[in-house]
Amino acid sequence: MYTQAFKVLEILEKSDKSVETSELAESLSLSRSAVWKHINELRQLGYDITSSGDEGYILHDKNQDFRPHIIYKHLKTKFIGRRMRFFESIPSTIWYGKDLAEQGGIDEMDGMVIIAEEQTGGIGRMGRAWVSPAGGIWVTIVLKPQIPIDRLFMLTLAASVSVARVVRKMYDIGALIKWPNDIIIGDKKVAGILLELGAEGNKIDYCLVGIGIDANVNLESLNQTIRSTMTSISQEVNKDVDRAVLLAAVLKEFENRYEMISQGEFDAVIREWKNFSSTIGRRVRIVTLRTHFEGEAIDIDPNGALVVKKDNGKIERVIAGDCIHI
Repeated sequence: MYTQAFKVLEILEKSDKSVETSELAESLSLSRSAVWKHINELRQLGYDITSSGDEGYILHDKNQDFRPHIIYKHLKTKFIGRRMRFFESIPSTIWYGKDLAEQGGIDEMDGMVIIAEEQTGGIGRMGRAWVSPAGGIWVTIVLKPQIPIDRLFMLTLAASVSVARVVRKMYDIGALIKWPNDIIIGDKKVAGILLELGAEGNKIDYCLVGIGIDANVNLESLNQTIRSTMTSISQEVNKDVDRAVLLAAVLKEFENRYEMISQGEFDAVIREWKNFSSTIGRRVRIVTLRTHFEGEAIDIDPNGALVVKKDNGKIERVIAGDCIHI
């Protein structure tokens, strides 16, 4: 989708001065209007390109290792990530996605991935703050799923499985999934999933899948309270990881499972989630807005609820709440 635009970008990257429109057009056998179109595509992607005299263009943020054109080189998806938006800093990719989706044109945005180097107002589950400094992977996938609204939780399962699989495969780390939406290494969180949707009744207008991965986050820059509960992939492997390769792999894994879900293959994804679960079989403390109790997590049901056998023998299904391993 961005092939010609990235060719324009390549020329701008190699130049230490402004490149005139005529030079870009001649080099790539494009019309001047096509050059202008591709420059605007690059700007929409998040590249800092300014116009100079004689209608020339200058690229300001060169040779970055986590930009759309770098990610695109590794992307093997059919539609997820084929449209992107990138921000150096933004309050929240998921709230940007929500604003974008509510403006209309969701069919054209289906599969778009919104990427941020840093989030200043990252949001976690139940509206909690999510620390999102530079070095991580903070993305939101915009979707218009054709699945029943009571099966939307499957997208959270699919995203969780995708991240856990990639971390395990690429870095030989025993990543697991902690119900409902955390990916953990040992007892520390390394990634999280957030699901938002726009709907009227049972009609889904759009769905946003937020994925946050502490890839190369510098833990020493965080306060002690946060640092004690989280880790990063770079911390675990003692070196920085290639975020572009990591994100491209996660998007491919997610697309595979999204296709399964779209075809009604729910059980296969649930089985995968159970295989990676760190919660099933554990003693847990459940805290919800209305109650709290302890027991053994024994399953998740077809609606994604955690099934807990309480100490009094009663079976409780938990749809939302905090799950603490004890």
